[in-house]
Amino acid sequence: MSRVLALVVALSTTASAQQSLWGQCGGNNWTGPKTCVSGAYCSELNPWYYQCLPGTATTTAAQTTAQSPTTTLITTTARPSTTSTSASGPSPTPNPPGSDACPAAPASISFSSSTLPDPFTFVSGSKVTSLSHWTCRQYEISTLFQRYELGTYPPAPSSVTSSFSGSTLSITASHSGKSISFTVSITNIPSASGPHPAIIAYGAASIPVPAGVATITFNNDDIAAQQSQSSRGRGKFYDLYGSSHSAGALTAWAWGVSRIIDALEQQESSTRIDPTRIGVTGCSRNGKGAFVAGALEPRIALTLPQESGAGGAGCWRLAKYQKSQGTNVQDAPQIVTENVWFSRDFNAHVNNVDSVPFDHHMLAGLVAPRGLYVMENPDFEWLGKASTYGCMAVARKIYQGLGVQDRFGYSQVGGHNHCSFPSAQSAELNAFVGRFLLGKSVSTGVLRTDQNINLDLTAWSPWPVPTLG
Repeated sequence: MSRVLALVVALSTTASAQQSLWGQCGGNNWTGPKTCVSGAYCSELNPWYYQCLPGTATTTAAQTTAQSPTTTLITTTARPSTTSTSASGPSPTPNPPGSDACPAAPASISFSSSTLPDPFTFVSGSKVTSLSHWTCRQYEISTLFQRYELGTYPPAPSSVTSSFSGSTLSITASHSGKSISFTVSITNIPSASGPHPAIIAYGAASIPVPAGVATITFNNDDIAAQQSQSSRGRGKFYDLYGSSHSAGALTAWAWGVSRIIDALEQQESSTRIDPTRIGVTGCSRNGKGAFVAGALEPRIALTLPQESGAGGAGCWRLAKYQKSQGTNVQDAPQIVTENVWFSRDFNAHVNNVDSVPFDHHMLAGLVAPRGLYVMENPDFEWLGKASTYGCMAVARKIYQGLGVQDRFGYSQVGGHNHCSFPSAQSAELNAFVGRFLLGKSVSTGVLRTDQNINLDLTAWSPWPVPTLG
């Protein structure tokens, strides 16, 4: 793993108490219990986080000296040398520290909820009560999305090589004796030495990319086709992994974004692009793709889906409700007949979305605590103006629980064509890009619509929001 996610959570529990299974039992600045309940032992997962794991240790992990209490969420990224010509990179959905000790999602799940599922409750029924629990819960949510809806997101291939010439970044990925190559173009690179931030745009940028930020144009259709149902299994991703691979097009595109970031890590000195300050955007079907990429690739600093609608910012349960009220909104049974964005496995669940143990507010939860700014257009009801607003309003509660509500944005503004950008959202977009890509000290965080949407959000999300961060 080329990055370590370290979570430092200080609690007021006395050192004499025993920590429960899966709980934190040590690490830098830890002042809580350092011994585990019977049947568990305290294991050092990294210098900041020790966890009570099942079993018996042969040796006792050394505990760090307790210091003054603190509550901090630390993300550290170690990048490979820019002179490297080959890098396997991290898994696009990397295990959190010690995730081999996280409770595994059961192979068979019996679930039913007509309201939006609680993101702070594991499928086992246990509650998320700390940031370390949330790390495991995110891993579980990602597993469930891949199992039910998106298809499997492969780990990084055995080799990724790259080169840069003019404005073209060339990428070759190899796996099990097969290789595929594709290119992206990098334009509007600032003249200063850099390195500079960049936004990966699916197809082409339909948002105004602010000055100081380069644009990387990604032909996602080259990685996975999306012409119709007949295009399933076509594209370079499937040339590498096989036409029967479970990944839908959205997942295959996200894999392509991960390979672009691998190449940017290798070519930083040539491209003058900073691989730690990358955004991703797309509109409509490509907006769905950008949202999924932000959820599955943790190296993306800012996710900017535009008019992603159903399968993106919209929740399946809310779309189902809106459809029952006579609204012409795209729902799960229809969307799987239109194209190959999702795994074949999703087809078995579209007529009973209440049985799926997640919804798309939890897709946003996979992006958290990184920056997320969702742009929607209420003038096209097919996108689901109530479904996206309600879904993302509930998603905001996840950011609230993590203590980073200001890193979330949802803005629904009408009066413009599909995939055209309204000037009314310019200040919000510039603020998010300024903060998360340009390093400016600016305020972000928005939840607004110019519509009169009648949804009881409390009824749709009848679960408490814990204070984790």
